[in-house]
Amino acid sequence: MHASSARISSRMQSISNQQAKLLADLQSDAFKYFIHEVNRDNGLVADSTKGGWPSSIAAVGMALAAYPVGVERGFITRDEAIARTLRKLRFFSESEQSTSSDATGYKGFYYHFLDMETGRRAWRCELSTIDSTFLFAGMLAAAAYFDRESGEETEIRKLTTELYSRADWRWAMNGGATLAHGWRPESGFLASRWDGYDEALLAYILGLGSPTFPLPSESYVAHTSRYEWKEIYDYEYLFAAPLFAHQFSHIWIDFRGIQDHFMREHDLDYFENARRATYTQR
Repeated sequence: MHASSARISSRMQSISNQQAKLLADLQSDAFKYFIHEVNRDNGLVADSTKGGWPSSIAAVGMALAAYPVGVERGFITRDEAIARTLRKLRFFSESEQSTSSDATGYKGFYYHFLDMETGRRAWRCELSTIDSTFLFAGMLAAAAYFDRESGEETEIRKLTTELYSRADWRWAMNGGATLAHGWRPESGFLASRWDGYDEALLAYILGLGSPTFPLPSESYVAHTSRYEWKEIYDYEYLFAAPLFAHQFSHIWIDFRGIQDHFMREHDLDYFENARRATYTQR
């Protein structure tokens, strides 16, 4: 190898090492949010580091999904991850489910924001179907990962099954074909619905798979009926404006090679669709 080629190769390896370290540091720092911004008594995760900010149930779901990653990356021990996971699951299992305006949830779903200390509804927010979805997805990820026959890991799976099973997806349709965004005890269901391509893809998948109150297959068809196919910057794809709409469901599902009726018509899958949307955003 010529000296110049050796120098280039060495420089490229140095850049590669720097990028690997940058990604490792980024992963570690991001993971620490789910360690430090947590109420250690009930496991609730703050939605923001601002003082007095409530918990977001979506953040709790993200934490539940992050702990197995942390174990695999060596950021946290399996025992600590189990303890943190159980603390969250036990809280939701024991929290109040009722029509009370300060309950934690109703019909198996949960309010978008919860007081960090009491775990009760904050800010007169809505009972959120999509944020409950992310919470359930985190629970299911934990149950899939903690698969050993110990008492604690068995309890994780048991509580997850119970919590996922009591969500009444049919009630959340409010007599329509698609899922309502949410519900308030003071005024009932919100007018907005999850129809058209967005982050609610995961909600329909979990709703269809419910062992107790499954969504009818027609609801998924209704959801996809308002899909928009667009060409932007020479990329053709199923359109959704915000990038997170293309990413959130992918946290929990590997969509490569999976097609529904819409994707079959366009010879695509949701993974490739998200890739194209990412390039468009760039």
